[in-house]
Amino acid sequence: MKKQTGRYRWVLLIVGLLPAGGCVERTMRIQTDPPGALATVNDEEVGVTPVRFSFLWYGDYELILRKPGYKTLRTRYRVDPPWYQWPPFDLVAEALIPQMIRDEHVLPTFTLEPAEPPTVADLVKRAGELRERTLTEQP
Repeated sequence: MKKQTGRYRWVLLIVGLLPAGGCVERTMRIQTDPPGALATVNDEEVGVTPVRFSFLWYGDYELILRKPGYKTLRTRYRVDPPWYQWPPFDLVAEALIPQMIRDEHVLPTFTLEPAEPPTVADLVKRAGELRERTLTEQP
């Protein structure tokens, strides 16, 4: 009977500790030179650089950085998981460690290039194309 009671105590202890388990806080930080660019990650605006935000999964991310007076920068970045997020270690990190684990990924600083203002001839040409397209598309 004592062996049975000892087993139940261990099971109750483990089940009791599961809700006290920690979790992993995943954050990504994006910086630009110059700062102040609007950052869009996977078609979702996350803020103005420098910006720090939470993410849910590891893998490839599409980044779009826009700032008036600068060329729009479109790029991809891969966020790889740390060793404690590989199976089966992730179960321990997510459910059994009774504290918050912080996983911050600081992306390299992205340099934005100044945009060249369009010439008057380019503006006139684009305006003419837009006018023609508008006139031909009307029913």
